[in-house]
This record gives sequence, C-alpha cells and structure tokens, in this order.
Amino acid sequence: MCETDQALRADQLQFTCQNCVGWIKCNSWTRSKEVAEHQFVITLFKDRKPNALVQVSVIDPHKQHLVSHACTEIVEANKDPLFLTGVTFPSEYPASPETLVKLTVYDAKDKSQESSSLLGSATFSVGDLLKAKDERLTLSLRSSDGVCTAGTVVVSRLKMGEMEEVDVDHITTDIPSQKCPLVCEWFFLTSFCVPLSVFKNPVCKVYRFQTVDSKWMLVREQMEECTLSFSIPKQLLSLYIQEDMSRVQDLRELGDLSPHWDNLRKEVMTRYGETISSYQETLAELDKVTGRSFKPSCCKAQKSLEFIPINLHTQRMRVTCPRKTDACYDIVTVGAPAAHFQGFKCGGLQRLLSRYEGEKKSFSTAYQCIYYSPEHTAKAQEVLSTMSLLQPLITSLADQLLQAAQERSSTGLRDALKSLSDKTENLVHTLKDELVKSALLALHAAQPGYVSKNQKQTAVQGGQHKGHIHQGSEQNQSPVQELPGHSPATLVTESIVVCNNVEGSQTTTKGESVSFPLKHQDSIPHHKEYDEEEWDRAWANVAKCLTCVIAMVDKLLEDDNSKQEPVPEQQLADVITSHNLGEWREQLCPPVTRLKECVMEVVEKAKKAMTFVLLQEAACSIPQGFLLQQRRDVVFSQALAALACGFIMKLYAGIQDKGFLRQLHLVGMVAQFESLLSTYSEEIGMLEDMETGISDLQRVMFKITEAKTDDLGDLQPLVCGRRDHFTVEVPLPRLFFQNLPEEIKEGKPLRVFPVLFNVGINEQQTIAERFGDISLQERINQKNFEILEAYYKSLSEKVPLECLPCFQTQTDIKELLETLGQNVITKKRKNVEILWIAGTICRRLNGIRFTSCKSAKDRTSMSVTLEQCALLRDEHQLNKDFFIRALDCMRREGCRIENVQKNIRCRKYAFNILQLMAFPKCYRPPEGTYGKVDS
Repeated sequence: MCETDQALRADQLQFTCQNCVGWIKCNSWTRSKEVAEHQFVITLFKDRKPNALVQVSVIDPHKQHLVSHACTEIVEANKDPLFLTGVTFPSEYPASPETLVKLTVYDAKDKSQESSSLLGSATFSVGDLLKAKDERLTLSLRSSDGVCTAGTVVVSRLKMGEMEEVDVDHITTDIPSQKCPLVCEWFFLTSFCVPLSVFKNPVCKVYRFQTVDSKWMLVREQMEECTLSFSIPKQLLSLYIQEDMSRVQDLRELGDLSPHWDNLRKEVMTRYGETISSYQETLAELDKVTGRSFKPSCCKAQKSLEFIPINLHTQRMRVTCPRKTDACYDIVTVGAPAAHFQGFKCGGLQRLLSRYEGEKKSFSTAYQCIYYSPEHTAKAQEVLSTMSLLQPLITSLADQLLQAAQERSSTGLRDALKSLSDKTENLVHTLKDELVKSALLALHAAQPGYVSKNQKQTAVQGGQHKGHIHQGSEQNQSPVQELPGHSPATLVTESIVVCNNVEGSQTTTKGESVSFPLKHQDSIPHHKEYDEEEWDRAWANVAKCLTCVIAMVDKLLEDDNSKQEPVPEQQLADVITSHNLGEWREQLCPPVTRLKECVMEVVEKAKKAMTFVLLQEAACSIPQGFLLQQRRDVVFSQALAALACGFIMKLYAGIQDKGFLRQLHLVGMVAQFESLLSTYSEEIGMLEDMETGISDLQRVMFKITEAKTDDLGDLQPLVCGRRDHFTVEVPLPRLFFQNLPEEIKEGKPLRVFPVLFNVGINEQQTIAERFGDISLQERINQKNFEILEAYYKSLSEKVPLECLPCFQTQTDIKELLETLGQNVITKKRKNVEILWIAGTICRRLNGIRFTSCKSAKDRTSMSVTLEQCALLRDEHQLNKDFFIRALDCMRREGCRIENVQKNIRCRKYAFNILQLMAFPKCYRPPEGTYGKVDS
C-alpha cells in the first residue's frame, strides 16, 4: 500500500471518530479588475454593504447528491463579516475523505432569508482539509458563472479542549489579502460519556465568542432526544395495570359481604376493569411505536401518546477558554406535564382534586360509606405496601435463622436474629395504627348476617324519633371518629348499621320508618361476638413470638458458651454425643414457625382491613375518582420520564465528582423546574396539572445498580413499585459503578427534591396580571421557595459547602436565597428574576435544571438561550458587545431552532409581533425567526 493511501486511511479513521466544526469570516469582497464582466458585484456594493450569510452543503461523491447541512447567522452591513456560528459534522455522520463540502455565500435582503442573492461559492473535500499544511485551506469564492473570483475563504481545523490562544487581530481585523477564514474543529466525545441506550440523535452547534480580555471562547451546544420518553411511561403503565389487577384480586378475597357492600364491590371492580383495559390498549399502541424517541408538540393531545412527555430533550453547553478548564452546563427541556387529551375545561389536577375532596364527603353519605381523608387513604396504601415488603422479608430472615441454627453458626445466628427483630418490630409498629383497628371493625360490620347492638333494643326505644341520633353522636364517638383528620359529620351514617340486611337497607335509604332507633355513634357497630381487643392481641402475639425466638437464641448461645468451658475428660464424650448438629434447629424451629404463622395471620387480616378502606374510598368516588386517578397517572408519567432523564444526565456528568456523590447519598439532589406558563385560560389548567405532577415526584427514589453487562439493553433504567412509592433503578457500567461510594453501591435509596417556580411571560399573562388572578403562581412560588430553603438548610448541616461546584460569581447561596425570597413576595409584573435566581441557586447546589412551557418549543427556547448567554457572561467573561449577537446566533441558528424544525417542520418560532410586544425584551427572538405557524 502506498504512503498516500495509508495517510488517507488514517485521515478517514480520524474523521469518523471525531466531529468536524467550522466558522466563517469573510473579509472585504474582491472586486474584479474586469469591471464590465463583473458589473453585478460592483453594483451590489456601490449603494450598500451586504448582509452576508454562508450556507454549508455536503456532496456525497457516490450519490452526487447535494444536501443542505448548516447555515451561519446573518452579519448585517459588513464587507468584512465575522461569523460566530460554527459548522459541525457529528461523529456518526456518513462522511469520508472524498466527501465534498460546498460553501455558498449569500447577501440576505431581509432577516427572514426569504430574499437573498448569491455572492459566490467554494468547494473542498474533507481529505484536503485533513492533509492540509497547518490544517488550513485557502479557497477562492467563485461567482455563479464560475469564472470570476468574488473573494477568498480560509478553512482551518481546531480541536475542542485544545484551543490555542489566538491573537484576535489575526482573525477579526481586515486582512490585506482579503481572505475569509472558515475554522473547522474536531471534537472528541469522551466528556459526553452517557449511554447511547438513553440519549440519541444529537444535534450539535458551535460558536466562538470574544471575551472581555479580547480572547476567544469556543462554545458547543449539543441537543439530544431521550429514549426514556417512551420506556419510562411504558414501564409505568405495566405497573399501573399490575397494581390495579392486584387491587381487584384483593377485593375478591374480602370474602362474603352484605348485599349493599357486595354491590359496591362489583361496581368498583368494574371501574378498575375499565381502567385496566384502557391502559392495556394504550400500552399496546405504544409497543407499535418504533424508531421514535420523542413526542412532537403537534401530538400533545393524541390519546395513544398521552402518557409520553412532550418534546423531551437534553441540552448541554460546553465552553472552552484559553488557560481554563472546560465547563459544561446541562438543562432538560420538556413540555409542561399535563393531560392535554382530557383537556382543561374544568381546570387541572390541583383544582379538580380540591373540589373532589369536598364532594367526596357527600358521596360517602349517598353511598353509605365511611369518609376517609386523603391522609388516611394514603396511610392505608402505605400499610399495604409496607406489609407486602415486610412479610416475605420476615419469612426469609426466619429461614436464614433456622439455617444458621442448622450450621450451629453463632455469628450467623446473631446477625439473622438482629435483622429479623428489626423487620418484625417495624411490622408490629405498622399494625398498631388505629386505622387498622377501626377498619377491621367496619369490615366485620359489613359481613352478612351482622346484627348490631341497637337492633336488639326494645320496641319502646324504637319509638324515639330521628332527632335523637345527632344528640347521641356528640356523646359517643366511634373508633374511626376519634381518628385525627376525620370529619365526624361525614363518617359512616346510620344506614350502615342495617346495610347487612336488604330490607333494612332499602327502608333506611328511602327514609321510611323503622322499628328501632339508629344512633350515629354506632356507625361502626359492635358485634356481640366480636371482641374489640382481639386485634390488639393479634399483633401483640407477633411481638410475644419474637420475644420467644430471642429468648431461645440467647439460651442456645449461652449454653454453647458454657459448653466451651473446660470440662473433665470423662464428661467430654457425653457432651459431644448428647448434642447433635441439628439440635439447635430442632429447639428453635417451634417458636420460629409460630412467629411466621402469627405474622401471616395478622398480615392477612390487616390486608383485608386496608383493602376495605380503599373499597370505601373508591366506592364514594365513582366515577370522578377513577377519572382523576387516570389524569394523575398521565401527568406523573410525563414528569417521571423527565426527572429520570435529568437524573441520569446529572449522574454521568458528576460520576467522578466525589463531593457530588457524597451530597447525593447524604442529602439527595434538588430538581428545579422552571415554568413559563401563564395563569390565564387553558394554561391555568396546565399549571395546576404540572404542580401536582411535580409534587408527586417526592414519592420517587433512585437506586444505582451495577449493570449485568455493558450492552445497551442492560443500561436501561428500570422502574418498580406502586403509586404511593416508585423506585427507579439506574444500571451503571462496571467501570463507573466501582468508583461509587460504598453507601450507593450497597443500594441506598437516593432522594430527589423537586421544586417548581413559575413566571408567565406572554400576552395572556399580561391579561391575568391586569384583569385576572395570579394567586396560583404566587402560591406555587412561595411554597417551593420554602422547600428549596429547607433543602439548603439540610445540605449545609450534612455536607461541607466545599463539595459544591465553584463558580466565578462569588455570591453566597444564603444571600441568593434571601434575594429569591424577597422577589417571591414582591408584587411585580412578570418578575423573571425569580426564574433567574432560582436557576442560579439550582446550579450552585449541584441540582438538575428543567425548563418548560406548553410545548417546550418557543418560550422555552427563549429561556434556554438567555440562560446560556448569561452563563457565558457571568462565568466566562463574554464581551458585553457580543452578548446580543451571541443570543441572536443561538436563537437563529442554534439547537433550539432545530428543535422547532423537528416539532413542526418549520424554522419559525410560533410568535407574532403583537405577542412579542408583551414579552420581556430579553425573551424576544431575532427578527425573521418567528411567524404564524401551527404548533
């Protein structure tokens, strides 16, 4: 093989492993000496200076097909334009040394680029650039006829992270030879070590901006889709189906119930069946979706995709400055988690849930049920969840104890006993809850053939009128009425007393006379054969059995120690033969078996009691409660997919940061959601949905595991749990997992603290502030400020502040929190400083940043680009003269306009001029980048 071929192959390998990026700077356009032949060039520049932009296209040498690849920003009225926007070729781009790149320079008559004239073009191959001396090519710009020269282009190549200090004058000032430099840069992707199983389809944009000390910084944007957009909702749907099917089975296992309760059970099971069927259909539809990893904004109200987050993307900005360490800034953009398919005619979750809780009290009377507060319903779910975890664990530990006894292992016996004691005590503590006891009484009263005490009263007492009922209720409280959080007036009504016989139930419901009085205090009646202390004895038996097991283990260990003392030789043989190897197990087996039986007995009873609580809660909420639960499932699914995406991105970014990992397992991580929704019209409902969805994320824990292999399939996060508590398991490759702290490797649950701050910025918010109501926004910001403040207090107590990242701005976090608190309570229209300060605090606290609007496309793009430029200004000394230009570059040709293109097939932000007049100035896009489009 010749040396040239070898070099070419080396260049090809290098190109396919790296990314190519470039910039263009056009100096004064060359005027041909043949004036008559090139009159159009002279005429063009006679009256005005051109508004130059460069279109970059790629020509595949095999297909001979020209593909538009990138475009620079427009530099207005300048014969020596300096372009800040770069050109990048991703590592997976199908290019080779033979691939041709065509640069076409235009004069844009208007900023929309709809009217422009050709100035000249030049073509080069990738191989030419790779082999060029000093990695620089000098090319001539040719006019449309290909005859005359309109100027020159210099193409250069650099590497991200290895940028040399360049004399600014060498690049930016007019060069006598009138050359137009195009800088091509190659990126290594080692710093973006995130699994391809989670992030895919990157879009890269590169810029160079001038700093205050006249140096150049290199800025790279990378936007990616996240496969969790679909995988997390699909897993959640499977868990929802599994949980609801389990709930139906629990209802069946309640046993025989009176006709009234049996009818309610059947109706509730029917509703569960409808939900299960609907979720199964949705899951089947999602399984049909292939090759797609995000939901475009135009599909936000599509039924089959309602569980999928809208337009979920990650965005990372990487900054390289001379003599400074590279810095990366991450953000997750997603449409506000909301049930768009169900609509917002009646509001969102926050309002609907509040209204529903008020109506549920009247429903409980109509359905002859006990009204349970949301706290008690949540407690019932918690008890069920705890028992489902503890019972198999106790059984397993009991078997381990017997195995240790079989092996006569003193150490194993002590360890197993300690774990068994801890878990059994936890179970007993759970079962002692008064809710369990009262629910058992209510379940007993709902069984067939039940006769209450007051049914046995004499006919003389039956003459008492109904007005006596309420008088008696004040003097005698039922066990449930004594529970905190219950409303005595809305507990089980007198109808429950007779609901176990059909005739009595019907007459009571219709208000007809009965032959015996009904007292409100007997809403949970007392069966003549049911001892109220039976349940206390049941869970106490578990504790007694545990005490017996502990005593037996202590006795065995004590006897073993005494036998190890010196004994006369004549007694040694007797000691050995009288104690067989399995003797410990034989002695320990009876109390352990009794413990397991008692645990099974109380768990079975408590499970039925809590299922009965949930039956009553479900019965008095038909059908509204089931519809609200479905809405909540939809919103939570979208929110969790976004959170999991941000967690994984942050985890990989800080995998080598010991301070961050310490903070993660000691305290947890803050997840700050920035919302730009207005508090007017439908967006109020979206914000109410979003508030509940973000708040529900408090029920989520993360756990990091070691991946079985490094295959992409084994690196997918897994979700487990039920609605009251979910755990997201994040597998890491072995190389990363080994470097984690022991606490994380042992499976310690990692907490996330979600906070939401909202400031509306559009014209609808103007209406809300002047004529409407913004109390929702004020309440959300105040509530979440308190959560953020509490998180910082906990963090400062448990983790040295040296573990937090360092920033150029030295403002103390405590001072930032004080400023945020003042802004939250200040009555100021469109106070976007709340968002800016909250975002700054989040980054200072090593948190995850999220930005949302209705579709994460237009307002979100304005916010993300503004935040990026603010970071360049505050942390990397961006020259103030370049701030607006940098902002316009990112909004006109950056990743966000590509996001718009992906969503609606049009490179226009969905704003009109009247809307933008109501926007804060820093949130307005550059002219020519917006218009009326379908979003």
